[in-house]
Parts: sequence; C-alpha cells; structure tokens
Amino acid sequence: MMPRPDIAAWRARAPRAFAPPLARRLLAWSTGTAVLFGTLAALLWLDMTPQRILNGLSELLRVALLMLPPSPGERPMELVWAMLETLAMAFAGTFIAALLAVPLGFLAARNVLPLGPLRFGLRRFLDVLRGVDQLIWALIFVRAVGLGPLAGVLSIIVTDTGTLAKLYSESLENADRREIEGVRATGAGGVQTARFGLLPQALPLMLSHALYIFESNVRSSTILGIVGAGGIGFQLSDRIRALRWEEAAFIILMILVMVAVIDSISGALRRRLLASGR
Repeated sequence: MMPRPDIAAWRARAPRAFAPPLARRLLAWSTGTAVLFGTLAALLWLDMTPQRILNGLSELLRVALLMLPPSPGERPMELVWAMLETLAMAFAGTFIAALLAVPLGFLAARNVLPLGPLRFGLRRFLDVLRGVDQLIWALIFVRAVGLGPLAGVLSIIVTDTGTLAKLYSESLENADRREIEGVRATGAGGVQTARFGLLPQALPLMLSHALYIFESNVRSSTILGIVGAGGIGFQLSDRIRALRWEEAAFIILMILVMVAVIDSISGALRRRLLASGR
C-alpha cells in the first residue's frame, strides 16, 4: 500500500485523477438543483412572498406592543385553576398511557413475542395510534364527549399509548441476553423471565421515556385547550379571540414558566434514572 504522504503528493499533482466519477458528480449536482427548485416551487405555491412576510412582521410587532404590559386581568385565579387543569390533564393522560403501554410494549418486543405475524399486526396498530396527531384525536373526542379536559386526557392516552409502547418494546429488545439466560437457567418460565430478566434492565429507560412524554404533554396540552379540550389553552384562545392581548401575554408567560419548571424537574429525574440503570 502506498504511504499516506505519497498519496497526498499524487493528489496534489493530479487532482482530477482522485476526483469523484462524473456520474456521481452529475447525480450530486442534479439532486441539489432539484431540491433548490423544489423549495422555490413550494414557496411560490404557498404564496410566501417577501411582501407578505414583511407585512406579517409589521403586524406581529403591532400585536407585541399591544401585549405590553402583561396583565392577569380581573380573574387571575381563573388562570391559576386553568393552569392546574392543564397539568392534571397532562399527568393523568401520561400516567394512564404509560400503564397501558407496558403490556403492549412487551407484546411488541421481538425477544418476548416470537410470533411474527401477531407482533407485526400489533406494531401496525401502535403506528395507527401514534400516527394521528393529538390535535386530531382531541377534535374527535371533543365531538364525542363534549368540551372539557376529558377530551384532552383521552387524546393524550390514545397517542402516547402507541408512542410509549414502541419505545418500551425497543428498550426491552436492547436488554442484555446474558441476564435473561441466567434467569432462564434457574428454571423460570416466560412470565418470570420477563419480570426478573427483562423488566429490571429496561425499567429505568422506560420510566425516563414516560417522564419525557409527560414533559412534552405539558406543552402540547396548552394546544389541546385551544380546540376546546380545557385547560390554560382554552383561556389563551378566549383572550386572543377577544383581542385582550395583555392578558394573552400574561398567560403565555405563565405557560413558559410552567414548562421551564417541569422541564428542569423532569430532566433531573431522567438523568438520575438513566444513571441508576447503568
């Protein structure tokens, strides 16, 4: 093999000899050109002109000025209650989804359920659950059970059951087989092997996933309230429709503080869980 200094010297003397083949260069150029023209075509189709963007920015500046100074309005306790309702909605939906996802995650794991067609059908069912956005489920459940946080909780349960079950199954599939074989060597059955060989390895990661989903649901629950699922999002949309921008700004600040607190607590707990699982 030619030493590296000699290769570098020959590359400097004859750069064309070391260049990529013409077909590869043409493919790269054509791909880049197609992406560029595709992006420009999409922008033109969506009427994203510089004039519209400038007009939107000026209107956004006007609204931002109307938000100053933020004000809780005449009923601040109503906002506090709505914030607690949002937290309760996110916690209840995540907790129930996390429980429902445990057996589904075990059944979707390749090292637990060896029957390929049954596991394939279950995985496609989980894809359907998480493939439809929470906002769509919220609109469906608002129609089914009426306005209020129940619709939000149900939409969180449906979506997060599919998401957590997939994450749980992947955590179980990545478990160390040596520990599983050690439990089986003691004469344990399938359920006992899953309980004492699989679950202790995957549990810290599973709990970390559940905490992260709860952290995400605290943010998404505010959006669910906008479509009538209750909580602080409903109060925010009500203020925006009434053009009470200073109260809307106060609600946005409340949401930012709540999300920051939940993120910091959840992040600390997840780091501790992942450290304990190593």
